[in-house]
Amino acid sequence: MNKTKLIGPFKQIIPMTGLSLKGPISDNQLNIIVDGGILVEEGKIRAIGNFDDLAKNSEGIEIHELQGNHTCLPGLIDSHTHICFGGSRAKDYAMRNAGKTYLEIAKAGGGIWDTVTQTRKASKEALIKRTTKLANRHLKNGITTIEVKSGYGLSVDEELKMLYAIKETNAIVSTDLIPTCLAAHMLPKDFDGTHEDYLSEISEKLFPVLKEKRLANRIDAFVEESAFSAAQIAPYFEKAKAMGFDITVHADQFSTSGSQVAIDFEAVSADHLEASTPKEVELLAKSNVIANALPGASIGLGCAFTPARKILDAGGALAIASDHNPGSAPMGDLLTQATILGTFEKLSNAEVLAGITFRAAAALSLNDRGQLKEGYSADFIGFHTDNYQEILYNQGNFKPCMVWKNGALVFDKHK
Repeated sequence: MNKTKLIGPFKQIIPMTGLSLKGPISDNQLNIIVDGGILVEEGKIRAIGNFDDLAKNSEGIEIHELQGNHTCLPGLIDSHTHICFGGSRAKDYAMRNAGKTYLEIAKAGGGIWDTVTQTRKASKEALIKRTTKLANRHLKNGITTIEVKSGYGLSVDEELKMLYAIKETNAIVSTDLIPTCLAAHMLPKDFDGTHEDYLSEISEKLFPVLKEKRLANRIDAFVEESAFSAAQIAPYFEKAKAMGFDITVHADQFSTSGSQVAIDFEAVSADHLEASTPKEVELLAKSNVIANALPGASIGLGCAFTPARKILDAGGALAIASDHNPGSAPMGDLLTQATILGTFEKLSNAEVLAGITFRAAAALSLNDRGQLKEGYSADFIGFHTDNYQEILYNQGNFKPCMVWKNGALVFDKHK
């Protein structure tokens, strides 16, 4: 029987409630519950408030009393990752830092195609093992929901292998994995046909299986000069929308056009945006598309950050994700990367935390997490401090000491 539990007291609870989805947020807008507690029932938050007040009517309630000072945040959400893959791209990283270009690295056998080759060689069981390891590492860093893309299979059978691996991993890890089909990552080198032929084959043969087997309800594509053009991807997204898939786009990473595609197809999010100009920023801000900044890719590639400050000031919605992948973003540490983005883009603590909680939830079309309030999933994390400002102040070096998922303590640093 799932008993009602009261967890606390937390010196501070930052529930991330009462804040707007779009536009700037100042730190003084944060609601801070002092000496708070969270009442949990059947994996959901039943009530949140002063711990002593909640404990007064404690008959039939398990009280999980914490010792010392703790600050509580909603479980973090990483809304863009590629943590299901085979092999390593350490050689690429070394070559890039030594001054080699993307083309030179690709000619030397590196690039996305190297990961495709290694992922195809890997068994489904090996992919499950790798994805499990990385998902558990994310969980210890406070991430209770992780988006995970395919895209290193680039054929119907190999994409299915990846998506089955993600689904089976989701059944054995504590964090939630949200699958996304990125079969339109690039034109596979071994495909005998045009970009249009490949996209047609994927949409005709793969999309129905995704629906039938419930492997993914999100379709992504890399809209870029080196991948698929806006014109090439349009029929693909039209088919996806007609079948009821959510759309997300790898957009404006090196050149612009992807953000306009995201707007045209009413995508849930446009991710990357490092190359976005004031024109794209303004168009995104006027739309309902979530702008998803990926500072890990900027750090990994040594390029400019997403213009996060401009997006917020224009009235846009900004999420922040790790882009954890073997090529351009191997670090995979969301809190560190979000802190660095905040430093360079002059984001308030509230804006950074919003980007990795409720705004990240919106980028995944999830309306049951990212905030701590009645009826939401009891996903929350605790830090050894009495001041939430210490979390970002330590620039990612300060990790959660406890993680709760659906009200269950799934990580405790002291055990």
